[in-house]
Amino acid sequence: MGIITPDSLLTLEAYSKIRKSTRKEAIAHRWRRTVRLGEHISVQFEDEQTIRRQIQEMLYIERIFDEEGIQDEIDAYQPLVPDGTNWKATMLLEYPDIEQRKRELARLIDIEDRMYIEIEGHGRVYAIADEDLERETPEKTSSVHFLRFEFDEAQRAAIREGASVTLGCDHPNYTASTTIPPETLASLINDFR
Repeated sequence: MGIITPDSLLTLEAYSKIRKSTRKEAIAHRWRRTVRLGEHISVQFEDEQTIRRQIQEMLYIERIFDEEGIQDEIDAYQPLVPDGTNWKATMLLEYPDIEQRKRELARLIDIEDRMYIEIEGHGRVYAIADEDLERETPEKTSSVHFLRFEFDEAQRAAIREGASVTLGCDHPNYTASTTIPPETLASLINDFR
């Protein structure tokens, strides 16, 4: 998979010139790679394109142009780029009402460890979650988690060959599953390069 380097990024000036004109395409790409799971979970599968855009946005918004600052942003986001054997994702727990969010985040401790991908004929692959830092406390989970789904060669081959793939959660307080749509799956298969 692509390694993002300072030299591969646009300067702030160059990014500023294309930012608005490429926004619609960037949003469409992100939506193609987003799967809703039940009413309150959104899983955004990352790739080089989504992470590159995220880094460019952070540099632009924060007006970061020095080498150290640029490298810090790359170091923060590069681990979210799939490396050929996995899918990486940002999981969002979405509760617009603040009081409901507080209650649910307290009920959903460890939900990130109960997220899975189920491949027809190959069983479930559970997420490896939050490898960068712990995101929950004994009282509540975070509303954002980072997931990695690691696949062996047979699982990757089955996905490429058209096996049905399901995203699911089997947390006792949030049970849901959904088949990953063909358009999304076609994009995710590219992560196996």
